[in-house]
Amino acid sequence: MVVRAERRGLPGSWRGRLIAIAITASVVAVAFVFVLPGIAGYGAVWGVLKRLTWLWVAGLLMATVVNILTFAPPWMVALPGLGFVRALSMTQASTAFSSVVPGGASAGMAASFAMLRSWGLDGRPVGLAVAVTGVWNQLSGFVFPIIAVALLAAEGAGSRSLVALALIGVVLFAAITAGSAAILARPRLAYRTGELARRGVARLNRLRRKQPPSWGGEAFVRFRAETLELLRRRWLALTAATLANQLTGYLMLELSLRAVGISRSDVTVADSFAAWSVGRLLISLPLTPGGIGVVELGVTGTLIGFGGPSAKVVAGVLMYRALSIIPTLLLGLLSAATWRLQTKRITSNSQPS
Repeated sequence: MVVRAERRGLPGSWRGRLIAIAITASVVAVAFVFVLPGIAGYGAVWGVLKRLTWLWVAGLLMATVVNILTFAPPWMVALPGLGFVRALSMTQASTAFSSVVPGGASAGMAASFAMLRSWGLDGRPVGLAVAVTGVWNQLSGFVFPIIAVALLAAEGAGSRSLVALALIGVVLFAAITAGSAAILARPRLAYRTGELARRGVARLNRLRRKQPPSWGGEAFVRFRAETLELLRRRWLALTAATLANQLTGYLMLELSLRAVGISRSDVTVADSFAAWSVGRLLISLPLTPGGIGVVELGVTGTLIGFGGPSAKVVAGVLMYRALSIIPTLLLGLLSAATWRLQTKRITSNSQPS
């Protein structure tokens, strides 16, 4: 019956994509057409942006370049031999996919995997790198609200909503860490997890009339051993590289706020870090691609709640988001269009060393 219904109309996968696109368009419209202009009219926002000095513009562009360059090192750590240029090309393309495609995180991971495999890297190291860098990014996003609440508490400030976000971060961080540690600690649990995943995917494949997966518990056991080897040798470098990438993103928000004239008496460093951590947490949720619309509302509302002037806050947040999205989107589309031209395959060791 499901098959007949799909034949009469759009396939289920296309219906799901259209629904996701419609939801994204609705959220973006509400955010940029109704809510943000209701907080501060775009005329007032443009008036703030016109007063930017060339010195601030240069500083913001420099911070953006630094942030883009820090996308590559985590992947260079996870995949030795990848090289800076290819790592940067791949990360910009995958981030661009994540920013424009519904269910962006999975699309970005798929793009990363496809590009890395096309350069001759083995599937197992590539899969390991995709998993480890993804987990490290997620864990950092859950930790930042906790740090933000601690900074606000040191200043004698804070809010119930931020405390709630910090508690969510603690729970998610603890759950992911505990689950990962349990799987990594015991080969038997890794095997059982792999078998459970195999059976679940096999059921889905039967519904989609596809072959069952060829992997199982043994693949998870091998994956566990390779993950432990990578983390044993490179966890510190991976953590440092991930934090450098994430915190240069915060620097872009901090500079954007100061560039539009928001003083530290209006919004402190702890306040801006807290707002940024809210945005990071919202990006990790599969609400819209790249958190477009949702992040702007969350960061703006948090900063105004701390006492930031409305027009300057909206101007600073929009500039920060434009610098975060547009350069990466352009570079990513260029990388996605030209990555097949990079025919030279990577022959150096891709295993942890």
